[in-house]
Amino acid sequence: MATSSVQEVLPPSLDSTSEPPTLFDGTIRLYINYQCPFAQRVWITRNVKGLQDKIKLVPIDLQNRPAWYKEKIYPQNKVPSLEHDNKVIGESLDLINYVDSNFEGPSLLPDDPEKQKYAEELITYSDTFLKEVYTSFKGDVEKQAGPQFDYLEKALDKFDDGPFFLGQFSQVDIAYAPFVERFQIFLQEVFKYDITSGRPKLAKWIEEMNKVDGYKQTKVDPQKVVDLYKSRFLA
Repeated sequence: MATSSVQEVLPPSLDSTSEPPTLFDGTIRLYINYQCPFAQRVWITRNVKGLQDKIKLVPIDLQNRPAWYKEKIYPQNKVPSLEHDNKVIGESLDLINYVDSNFEGPSLLPDDPEKQKYAEELITYSDTFLKEVYTSFKGDVEKQAGPQFDYLEKALDKFDDGPFFLGQFSQVDIAYAPFVERFQIFLQEVFKYDITSGRPKLAKWIEEMNKVDGYKQTKVDPQKVVDLYKSRFLA
């Protein structure tokens, strides 16, 4: 997988005092937030496809968001969104696929029909996975979140031609990585629950993900995850 390991200089976040970019001037813009796992999915996709010079990052400060973002750019007022071909589109799973299909760079879905079908199943399941794990923060982590990580462990067992969900790195890994990253940090720190314990394939997957340059550059500061999740879920 060709990815540049040159650390990108990340632009500062735009807030309510910032001027809006000139919309539809031919620049392709990916509106994200550095802490947002949904936005991170599309950011990773951009990076691993080597589109750093093609798709410009526009980080938005969600705590103090600019009014123009909702008014002029994306009425849903959330991230991620992508400005391309005189339109702005959103929804992270759709955008992973959109960026993969509409831009050059290595394809993030295999040609094998069986793998494609499995990819669809795993990507569809990701919403359930998130909901169950988030809910567990207020309940019994082992009972509620445990089966979700077992699901991933089992999913990683299906193809043995590589450490990723479809064997080779794909859209599926991108769909799960930002959330597994945060859950691992938070569950360990707050509940002393190790998601990799007894799950060697998941442990290996995390290890391999951490070698992917395009992902590494998007990772969040662990302390920020803990603080944010504590205030959001345990307050």
